[in-house]
Amino acid sequence: MITAQFTVRPGQGAPGGFDLGDMSVTGKPGTARSAGRTPDQGMMIHLSVTQLLDSLGVFLRGRDRTLAFTGVDTSFGLVFRRTEDGVSVASEGGVVARTTPDELAAAVLGAAEALSPTLPSGDPAASDFADALTAFRPLASADRSLGGP
Repeated sequence: MITAQFTVRPGQGAPGGFDLGDMSVTGKPGTARSAGRTPDQGMMIHLSVTQLLDSLGVFLRGRDRTLAFTGVDTSFGLVFRRTEDGVSVASEGGVVARTTPDELAAAVLGAAEALSPTLPSGDPAASDFADALTAFRPLASADRSLGGP
């Protein structure tokens, strides 16, 4: 089991593509989160989620063994690795989740869709975010092997 959450930090005024926010990924055996860290590891959340959707989509569709993701304007990162029985997700503290590609895709998609309504449609980052969501959606229900398409 894995869960993901992407949040916008309060008190920034009207929502926009450059809003600061946080990521959290929880699984067995742990949690990786950007919130509450010193130094601050908050990120431009909409741009970071767009980047995560794009790069994770390429990873899940392809054959690469590892994906190292770092959010926009932060040092917070996650490392995704193919394993014999799925995908592991790690942060600087070690592995936080072991899951299947479909379960990972569903968790990330759900968190991204929950974040989506916070971005106004006229914002310059909105179309990139929407395009990344559209391209990623099929992965949450795809029936494919770990080796690729």
